[in-house]
Amino acid sequence: MTDTAPKAYGPGDPRAAHVDHARIEKAMRDILDAVGEDADRDGLRDTPSRVARMYAEVLSGQHLDPSRHLDVTFEEDHHEMVVVKDIPFESLCEHHMMPFMGKAHVAYVPNGRIVGLSKIARVVEEYARRLQVQERLSSQVADLLWERLQPQGVGVVMEATHTCMTMRGVRKPGAAMVTSAVRGTFKTRRATRAEFMSFIGRPE
Repeated sequence: MTDTAPKAYGPGDPRAAHVDHARIEKAMRDILDAVGEDADRDGLRDTPSRVARMYAEVLSGQHLDPSRHLDVTFEEDHHEMVVVKDIPFESLCEHHMMPFMGKAHVAYVPNGRIVGLSKIARVVEEYARRLQVQERLSSQVADLLWERLQPQGVGVVMEATHTCMTMRGVRKPGAAMVTSAVRGTFKTRRATRAEFMSFIGRPE
């Protein structure tokens, strides 16, 4: 059976416009040769092309502006906490270019305007689809919501497993990293932080 589905994020895909597939493929062949593999054997013949498409996909957020997702807000007289929790994300650690993945919990206290909850998930996704460190990722999400929504406060907690720690180096499967970024009332009011932590099932 022939697979006629388009190759996502391939050279002709506009989402991969900034990716030089030919250079990635050449570099991948060099890596395969450098580790003693035969880049022309059956199992590896198409690997350089696959890897190029993979990088185009997992780094697709590099040239996107997540702030566009917050362009549309809605006037609403709601001044209590809004929480979007358990947002799955995957990213590449910039130190070893190995994946880390987990869940993000994002909250804000509106100041007269709200945003569609799916927009928050899109912000997380596009910041994650870059070469990242988890600390920066958490701050980028918090800073953007703080700047664009102008809420009373913003809180972000991210929990992730890093394969650069679980399958190499110290090799500690099951270890997880937790980062947080708080702005406004989430920083100045202990009760606000405690409420957020209770919603996501974590101690303050």
